[in-house]
Amino acid sequence: MMQKRIFYPHPVDLAQLRLLANLPAQRRLRVMLDARELAVGMMRGRLRKEFPNLTSKQLNLKLLEEISRANG
Repeated sequence: MMQKRIFYPHPVDLAQLRLLANLPAQRRLRVMLDARELAVGMMRGRLRKEFPNLTSKQLNLKLLEEISRANG
């Protein structure tokens, strides 16, 4: 049986928010996309270790399931 994962948000870093607020919109978007790519890559790596026998397609489906659960 798979354990249900609970995601907790990190506290807001006001200094980081101020830095991001001063960036142009396209740079903020790039930062967001880079952060998402990193997070998804880390999740994929963890799932690959947890389920080493899955095909790439099965792994991607597991990843999508986990992301949809996190989005609630």
